[in-house]
Amino acid sequence: MKWTLIPTIILSCLFAIPAYSKSCGDVTIADMNWNSASLMAHIDKFILEHGYGCNAELIPGDTMPTGTSMVEKGQPDIAPELWSNSLKNALDHGVKEKRLRYAGKSLLDGGEEGFWVPAYLVEQYPELATIDGIKENAKLFRHPEDPDKSAFYSCPAGWNCQISAGHLFDALGLEEAGFTIIDPGSSAGLSGSIAKAYERKEAWFGYYWSPTAILGKYKMIKVDFGSGVDEKAFVECITQAECDHPTVTMYPPSPVHTITTEKFAARAPQAYLYLSKRGFTNTNMNEVLAWMEDNQADGEEAMIYFLSEYPQVWKTWLPANVAEKVEQAITTY
Repeated sequence: MKWTLIPTIILSCLFAIPAYSKSCGDVTIADMNWNSASLMAHIDKFILEHGYGCNAELIPGDTMPTGTSMVEKGQPDIAPELWSNSLKNALDHGVKEKRLRYAGKSLLDGGEEGFWVPAYLVEQYPELATIDGIKENAKLFRHPEDPDKSAFYSCPAGWNCQISAGHLFDALGLEEAGFTIIDPGSSAGLSGSIAKAYERKEAWFGYYWSPTAILGKYKMIKVDFGSGVDEKAFVECITQAECDHPTVTMYPPSPVHTITTEKFAARAPQAYLYLSKRGFTNTNMNEVLAWMEDNQADGEEAMIYFLSEYPQVWKTWLPANVAEKVEQAITTY
């Protein structure tokens, strides 16, 4: 009788041992040095700790060093917001060698670029939603220093987007329509020109991108070039310094992913599943970024604001029992 009990006792003991191979354990998360990525890092830390029992730690990060470190060293475990085109070959190689995984899209719409005009202007002149309408009404966009010219606000000098904006300026025939490129000098100069135009309800036309606080605070309309997206032309010519014959194309969305190490994904499949579902629309992200700017908030403060004010968004990322744990934790944080 006692011999028949031994296997049962052994099995009972085995089942009582925690399944450490599937536990979340220690997790490192890259806290990138821009607001949307820092917000996501703090959200992931909070949800992984309070929803999945992870011991999560934020470490400083940036696109190239973080991606390279994940491929070569397996650290950090998670990069919440990686603009993957900038190191696509290295990431794909890491996935092929089973070192990394693409968890999901952290920005569901992708990074968005384009030429924009204020919404109030399109309400007054609906044709300004198209590039033909812009060119036909070029005189509305008065140059601040030359009344005989029209102003196009481009990307700051030295940024990669200065190349693409310049080539599209040429391809669209904007100089022939009377426009001159204005270099805003900096990101602050470019965003400040939009804010100034909005405050005065003046015409403004130029390059910008999303998600950003500016597009969260000021409603802007992306101008339709009527061309659709020619990704081959964009990659091979529009984004290249040497592009003798640029053709018209809308900006393709830039893929923005959450990347994890393979070891983390295998060790904590439920936590990985959360990361595969966690993603923001540009509209929601623009709103939170605008709140961060208005309140001079950091990533942690914005995390509290988001979890408190947007439960209809983040609860869709989680099973009901996990969402309940997170909700209880945020009320007492």
